[in-house]
Amino acid sequence: MSNTILPVVPYGVWPSTISAAQVAAGATPLSGLMLGGADGCDIFWLAGKAAQGGRNALLRYHGVQEEEVTPMPYNVRSRVHEYGGGAYAVDGATVYFSHFADNRLYRLDLTADVPAPQVITAAGQQRFADLAIDRQRGRLIAVRELHGDQHSQPHNSICAIAADGSEQVLVQGADFYSSPRIAPDGSALAWLSWDHPAMPWQGTTLWLATFAADGTLDAPRRIAGSREESICQPEWSPDGLLHFVSDRSGWWNLYRLCRDGQRTEGLCPMEAEFATPHWTFGNSMYGFRSASEIICTYIDKGVSHLARLLPASGKLEPIAHPYAEIRELRVAAGYIAMLAGSPTIALELARIDFSEEGVEILAQSIAQLPDEACLSVPASISYPSAGGRTAHAFFYPPCNPAVQAPEGSQPPVIVISHGGPTGMTVNTLKLVTQYWTSRGFGVLDVNYGGSTGFGRAYRDLLKGQWGVIDVEDCVAGAQALVARGLADQQRLIIRGSSAGGLTTLCALTFHDTFKLGASYYGVSDLAGLDADSHKFESHYNEYLIAPQPAAAELYKARSPIHHTDKLSCPMIFFQGLDDKVVPPQQSAMMVQALKARGVPVAYVELEGEGHGFRKADTIIRTLEAELYFYQRMFGLHDASAGAPVQIANLTD
Repeated sequence: MSNTILPVVPYGVWPSTISAAQVAAGATPLSGLMLGGADGCDIFWLAGKAAQGGRNALLRYHGVQEEEVTPMPYNVRSRVHEYGGGAYAVDGATVYFSHFADNRLYRLDLTADVPAPQVITAAGQQRFADLAIDRQRGRLIAVRELHGDQHSQPHNSICAIAADGSEQVLVQGADFYSSPRIAPDGSALAWLSWDHPAMPWQGTTLWLATFAADGTLDAPRRIAGSREESICQPEWSPDGLLHFVSDRSGWWNLYRLCRDGQRTEGLCPMEAEFATPHWTFGNSMYGFRSASEIICTYIDKGVSHLARLLPASGKLEPIAHPYAEIRELRVAAGYIAMLAGSPTIALELARIDFSEEGVEILAQSIAQLPDEACLSVPASISYPSAGGRTAHAFFYPPCNPAVQAPEGSQPPVIVISHGGPTGMTVNTLKLVTQYWTSRGFGVLDVNYGGSTGFGRAYRDLLKGQWGVIDVEDCVAGAQALVARGLADQQRLIIRGSSAGGLTTLCALTFHDTFKLGASYYGVSDLAGLDADSHKFESHYNEYLIAPQPAAAELYKARSPIHHTDKLSCPMIFFQGLDDKVVPPQQSAMMVQALKARGVPVAYVELEGEGHGFRKADTIIRTLEAELYFYQRMFGLHDASAGAPVQIANLTD
């Protein structure tokens, strides 16, 4: 047994082997899982390249090796709804994809000696997503978003794109569309639609129509859904039965259209979520091994499970796996491919073969992880919040085996309010979280009321209560840690991005629990957000707050920009100047107001970044600035070290 005495170092300045550069270089975002190839056995996915300006490269696992399919400078990404997703499709050895730089569709023949993308669609103001292959008619079907001038909202539809690039609108009239899915025999098309002011996790409609001889659609009919029922992920079974996920029971569960074409039936009713909110296109949480067997993942109390569902009996059989989160799932006859992770496993591409035991790892978001002894493994906690509610969170304690904290001291804790706000935080290993815990910060990642993964009733807690319920749950989480002796009451921090930025600002403005805050492209002015927002979220506040103009005073009461006289905590702001979701003036107004009041404030503007930061240099710059800001404000900074960001109104 070693008698080594560890050095005593205060929380917040522990020497860490996890640098900001390692966070930027080590984490490769993985998304867009698909199956295809000439023999149908290839696995495709998107990998974000931070060192290449954040572009999405298409990769494929072909046989026994990984290869990059799309060359520089092609960026496989869609901007439909601004959040994108569903940016490519595979048909045998042919790939079709949307290039982010011009929003045009391209074709790539993987059998060519030197595969080179060939443009299909004409230049213009159209964007495409959720591509489907219409083999019977030799065309693509996709969601199209047609933009006009900057003063008008785009027009959304489902259209067909012929081999020559010509476009034919098949469905229009609703505000939004998604998930065009073609029947296995090519005879029919299913799709989803919804209208303002609903968001897709509030109410959508599932439609079905047969193709006419000329490729148009005959007599669309509603299958399921309403303004109060959210339908997700319509899919066809191999024998031609339309399946979908609905929250009609209060939980997103699996259903199917019966063979009579009139009735729908639930397949396995349970208090668990078989879907996630439609922020991006192409989400997949179930697939068919055969006509009589579904492979699915579902979320129970924030944790993912994998199972085999037999629709005939409703029997659900668990499938062993090492993960706590399964983000995407695709199913072939002989195997499952999924993007998944756990508290000690960063997001990775895994394959489970039906004929063998174990998991084969095909790609990892982080190639080299810190030693497991250096990783903070979160505890899933629940705690009482305002109004008798119970809130949920993951708590990551400080972790660094090379040091010990002074006896009797408690750590500073960063409370994270996730974005959305209709989103969900998961406990998959993230280097950025370990960046903080390895330096002696605790991290509380909160699934406040309004988060998904806990049923519709929990999700609807935020209805009319944004800036209240979410804030109360973050405040209660910090207080619960203090009461348990896990946090220093005088060094509580709140940090949030996008909608989580509003939660952060409201917590600092209307409560006195937190001492510091960090806002990443956060919302500060709700009325301004309505005025500048893109189409997808332009009516979201009617649900989260109340309909305008009658709610003008409520909007003002919830907007931190109108209450800067109550905000006295030092803050740091980060803002991409190309952000189309939360315009830069939202952050700039808060910074100017705090400067005028003499409150210490720092502001980092980032050229070429939008809503969510992708570039390696940006990730490094923001993390180092945020760490310096916290240490400087808590009197922990080494005065001899450099200052990666200027702090206005700093008096010492």
